[in-house]
Amino acid sequence: MAKELSEKQRSILEFLQQFIVEKDYPPSIRDIQQSCGISSTSVVDYNLKRLEEKGYIRRDREISRAIELTEAGGRRARAVRVPVAGKIAAGQPIPMPPETRTAAELDDYVELTEAQTGGRQDIFALRVEGDSMIEAHIEHGDVVIVERTQSWKDGDIVAVWLRKDDETTLKKLFHEGERIRLQPMHAGMEPFFAAPEDVRVQGRVLAAIRSL
Repeated sequence: MAKELSEKQRSILEFLQQFIVEKDYPPSIRDIQQSCGISSTSVVDYNLKRLEEKGYIRRDREISRAIELTEAGGRRARAVRVPVAGKIAAGQPIPMPPETRTAAELDDYVELTEAQTGGRQDIFALRVEGDSMIEAHIEHGDVVIVERTQSWKDGDIVAVWLRKDDETTLKKLFHEGERIRLQPMHAGMEPFFAAPEDVRVQGRVLAAIRSL
């Protein structure tokens, strides 16, 4: 490791290298703070700026988790930009028009590796509001990666548009008799039900990315 790095910067860089090798995506600021025993996220940010100035990493502050190792720091796999198409409720359904926009019209992205996307082309991201899916490890503020599809099977976590009420929510879906059960993953919350004709699946959740 280069001599001009401080002990804290060496610790952060080593953590970045290990995390990216193991996870194939970069850690959050909070991940770095907790794993490196740093007092605050502002101290993490300061040292990341120093690592960037010294040529070990590149950062895009407009994109969540966008920390890229350079050749000096140990290059990571090629990143894929996935557009964040909006917010979705993990709680009670909230109004959200079902219209879609092209990636060119969106200015919010998350970065994934090709391994994380599995080569899929038709994927997008949504920011989660609410805590009804916490037992599925999806929390308020997280970003979910969604494959655009209308097909699903019992137990899938999906982004679903309730056509009758023009509202969208994130839930596990189950066929239950002549109804569809929308199941929160929260011990304190009850499921609710909808007629099949009122349920339109917009996508199936592939993964969740922890918020900063």
